[in-house]
This record gives sequence, structure tokens and C-alpha cells, in this order.
Amino acid sequence: MSSPKRRIETDMMKLLMSDHEVTLINDSMQEFYVRFVGPSETPFAGGTWKIHVELQDQYPYKSPSIGFMNKIFHPNIDETSGSVCLDVINQTWSPMFDLVNVFEVFLPQLLRYPNPTDPLNGDAAALLMRDPKGYEGKVKDYVRRFASGGAAAEASNGDGEKKERENGDDDSDEEEEEMSDAGSFEADEAADMEL
Repeated sequence: MSSPKRRIETDMMKLLMSDHEVTLINDSMQEFYVRFVGPSETPFAGGTWKIHVELQDQYPYKSPSIGFMNKIFHPNIDETSGSVCLDVINQTWSPMFDLVNVFEVFLPQLLRYPNPTDPLNGDAAALLMRDPKGYEGKVKDYVRRFASGGAAAEASNGDGEKKERENGDDDSDEEEEEMSDAGSFEADEAADMEL
């Protein structure tokens, strides 16, 4: 088994054993969703986002591709596609990081300390620089509308396409079905892995 493949398996096991909810896509350890909760003491607190993660074959030497499936208002995250600014990821990424670091350090820091000088969302960057209180209010509005209730679970319609939700008030009983702690990852598969 090649070193990058072994590293992917090791990092996935760490992520699956962490407190993060992970759903594998097509039983692949290189593409999956993680439920991410906004950091406390920020305007993103109380929000939950469904994050799409894709690992290149060159992982961990190449950073993971990270995208928000439900809308978020942030200078370094594209509002339409959910893509996180590549410069932000690539400047920060090192093979010493693992997937748990992405969700416990990298993304919380990105939300706590937005960089309006390198924006993917020019409106968010301009508002943050011109009117920080207005920016905070708009972030909280997006959290309420797009990252509360079942919004994270409903962020994808199963084809990988984003739903355009204008109202985050719809509480759905299906939200727990969408995400599971280990997706379709079986315990016997874990036993067969080389760690």
C-alpha cells in the first residue's frame, strides 16, 4: 500500500473516531461530508454547515478540497459554490496537518479571522471593512436562514447539487438520516486497514 493511501486511511480513521459526524460518498475515503458547527463567540455560533471534502491522490502533500454545501456569508468563501479560498488553504496547509485539524483548527480560525484583502466574496469583504457591525448582522442572518434547523442536512439533494433555500425555518425529521457518524463505513473494513 502506498504511503499517501495509508495516510488517507489513518486520517479518515482519526476523523471517524472524533466527535465529527462524517458521511462517506460512494463508500470512498477520498470524498465525504462532515457536519461542522460554527465556533462559539463568533457570529457563526449556532450554525451548522455540511462540508464537502475531497482528498486528492497526492494527499497529504496536496491540501484537501473543502466546500460549504449550505450558504455562508464570509469574505474567503464563495457564496454561490461554497468553495474556500485556495490561497487560504494552500498558505496554511502542511502535510503535518490531518483532517481533524481542518475541522478543529483551520475552519474555526478561518471563520474567526476573515481576510477581506483576499476575498472570494467581494460583498462580504467590503461590508466587513466598511461596516463590521453590519457584516456581523448579515452573518447572523445567514446562519438563521441557511445554517439552522435542518439546513445542513438539506444542503444537497443527493445529486451533489446545492439546494437554493430561502427559508431556514423548515424543520425536517430527515436531517438525522442524511448524516451518520460513520456513513456506510463498516467495522470489518476498519479491521482490514493497515495503520
